[in-house]
This record gives sequence, C-alpha cells and structure tokens, in this order.
Amino acid sequence: MCGGAGTRLWPASRENRPKQFLPLFGPLSTFQDAIRRVSDPALFGRPIIVTNGQYRFLVAEQLAAIGAEADILLEPMRRDSGPAIVAGAAYAHRRGGDPVMVALAADHVVTDPAAFAKVCRIAGEAALENLIVTFGVHPTRPATEYGYIGPAQSIRPGLHAIERFVEKPDAETAARYVAEGYLWNSGNFVFRAGFLLEEYRRFEPESEAAVAAAIAESGTDLSFVTLQPEAFARATAKSIDYALMERTTHAAVMPVSYGWSDVGSWQAVWELSERDRDGNAAHGHAVFTDTRGSYVASEKQLVALLGVDNVVVVTTDDAVLVARREDGEGLRRVVKKLKEVAPSLTEDHLKVHRPWGSYQSLDQGDRYQVKRIVVKQGGRLSLQLHHHRAEHWVVVRGAARVTIGDKVQMLHENESVYVPSGARHRLENPGKLDLELIEVQTGSYLGEDDIVRIEDDYHRS
Repeated sequence: MCGGAGTRLWPASRENRPKQFLPLFGPLSTFQDAIRRVSDPALFGRPIIVTNGQYRFLVAEQLAAIGAEADILLEPMRRDSGPAIVAGAAYAHRRGGDPVMVALAADHVVTDPAAFAKVCRIAGEAALENLIVTFGVHPTRPATEYGYIGPAQSIRPGLHAIERFVEKPDAETAARYVAEGYLWNSGNFVFRAGFLLEEYRRFEPESEAAVAAAIAESGTDLSFVTLQPEAFARATAKSIDYALMERTTHAAVMPVSYGWSDVGSWQAVWELSERDRDGNAAHGHAVFTDTRGSYVASEKQLVALLGVDNVVVVTTDDAVLVARREDGEGLRRVVKKLKEVAPSLTEDHLKVHRPWGSYQSLDQGDRYQVKRIVVKQGGRLSLQLHHHRAEHWVVVRGAARVTIGDKVQMLHENESVYVPSGARHRLENPGKLDLELIEVQTGSYLGEDDIVRIEDDYHRS
C-alpha cells in the first residue's frame, strides 16, 4: 500500500511526493526498500501495489530504477487500508489460485530483512490454517505515536491470540503497556487471500461487494490497472483494524523483532539515523556545537546549531522547519495551518516531478516565471497550448525536438526558440542524454492549469 500523504514529515514530504518516495536513509526510498524486501523469488511472488493515479508514474519510475516489476492497482479515491487490502486480495485471487499474501505499507523501515523474511514464512504457514496474522513489534521504548496490541493466550509457539487493540496512548499509558508486555501494532498482515475476503464479507458485506465489483470491472491505462470508480466509491473508508481485525475470531499476533519503524515522525528518522557521541544526526550539511540529541536534514544549505538540544531542523528550497524533536503530533497542526495560509507548500516542492521528467521554479514575479526543465531520454511533453502565457526555451544541455504549430525543428545547446501564446507546441528529447533547458514564461496568468492538452503519451489529455 503506498497511497498515503505522509504529512508528519513535512517539509520533505508533500502531498504530491510523500515520504514513501523519499530517500530518507540512503539512495533508495522506503518504497523501493519495501520492494527489495519481498524480492526473493523462492518466497515471494510478483508484488501487487495499491496506490492512486496521483502517484502512478512515481511508482513506475521507482520500480524501474531498481529493476523491479509489479502489478499496479490505481484507487480512484482513498478508502483507507481496509478496502486497499481487500482490493489487493481480490486482484490476487483473480490473478490465479488462492495465494498466501503479506500486506505491507510502503513507508515502513525494516533493518533486518532476513528476520522479516523468516517471520513471513512462519506466518504464511499459520495463514494456511485460516489465521490472519499481524506482526506485533517488541517495543524499544514507550512510544506514543504507535498503536498497541495486547497479546492473549498462546495459539502455538510464537503466535498468540489477541486480547485487544488500543489506540495511540499518552506517555504514562504507553509506559504501562510496555511493562505489561503489549506490542507495537505494525500494520503488517499475512493471510490467505480467499479467507480474508470471506471474513471481510462477513463483517463489511457492502464494502467487500463494492471492491469486488471495482476489481471485476477494472480497466487498463497504459500498464496500470484502474479500479472502476463508481463501484469503489461505494466502499466504506475504514482501516483494516476497525473493519476486520478487532472483530474476527481468526486474528493472531506474532511478536517480532526485525528493526521495524513506520517512520511516522522526525523523531523516528532521528532514531534510525547514525548519531554522533552527543546524539546528533544529519542528512546533508550540518555543524553541531554545544548541541545534543538533534537532527538536521539539509541537502543544499549548511545548517549550524549552537546551544540547543532535542530539536529538528529541516530545510528545503522553499521552506524551513524548526521543531522540538519529540513533538511529532504538533506537525499535523502546522500542516493544517499551512493548508489555510500557504496550501502550495503542502502540495508540491519547487521541483515537480512529471512522467517525462521534472521542472523547477527558479524565479517568479509579476507577469514572469523562470523554470529549469529536465526531459528524460525518450520523454516528451504533451502537445499543448496556453491561453495566457508565452514561453521562451533555451537549451542548456542535450538536444530538443520542438513542435510549434506545423513546424518541427531541432535545437541544440545554446540555441533558443519562442512559443507564442495560443500556439500548439510540444517539447521532446530524442537523444541519449537528459535534456535540460531554461524556460522563461511571460503573460497575464502563469498557473499550471493554463494548459490545454491536445495529445498526451500519458493519457492526461
């Protein structure tokens, strides 16, 4: 499942490029790490990814970058983890047989993938006996950002019935849960596809029928599977815990220790990062003086911290966050306020990714905007026009094939072309290197919604 927005890691995570697609701990994103974690063909089959149209090209691009393949299901709207898992199970069932499945979130970190594979194998054996197994993580601290599971009597060695699920507690309650042997609720599940569908149908018959219809009536768009919108809209938005796990008598919890985190806060990122002797960690450029227990993420600017403890500083091209390290829930309030006063800062970075490449705003003022555009090898933008702006393109690197009206021409480095307002035009990269160019826009309105797509390789017209 990789359709969430990840607001608690703002400003690095934005609505259109959330945390599961960010390289927080190395060259790969947590989504790519999750795919790598289930890549052993001796144990795992072809993955099924449940996401939405907004992220489909990000998913495909990041899969290609690690040489992985998967079936990608597109939800027409978010309906929480219950319908998402049901959709994956229904699709797997239709794909053939009645497989045992593991349902994972794309934004989790596992530091011991060998131990993870081992518990998947053991849980898979239990799933064949019609148990729905969730992984309960042994707590390493009294965390307030996780839900907890109270294990009951042993069903077999290493597997317990579930006494109860509990929501995220306050600090005092969390400490009591840890002392009483409660486990963190990881949100990972192992089950037989057909049995999960039967149980979901028992407790949520209308939702299960809606998702089943959305799968049965699904279509294809390029290489993506599109769930039928009207049918899927009838499913109730509900988490798998509320819809099923807290109601079924076939739920079981397996206590595990494989270095798990849901990376739900900058506190979690700090915990997973390599720290110096004063407990400071950095991703990018940072200097710490008389500072303890702090975290900095800054890829471009140098950040210097002096005489402060337990803080987080995160910089991007267009925003800076300074916060108490442990105040993860407070960031929700910040993002909520930003959506009122500066919504664009919660939606996109200055660098915006597109299926053909990316663009980044460099400067903007009254009636003008300057962008840096990168078009991948073989990529091309839609054939389009603008009603309110003209554009001037200057090639910085590579070669561009430019269509303006009925004229097609090649541009090379240091060459430029003018695109008048209202002219049909297209930009493409026929070369073997990425095409880079500077675009200067001028006009009365420069918003991205002033694009009329006439033809588009990515079905956005």
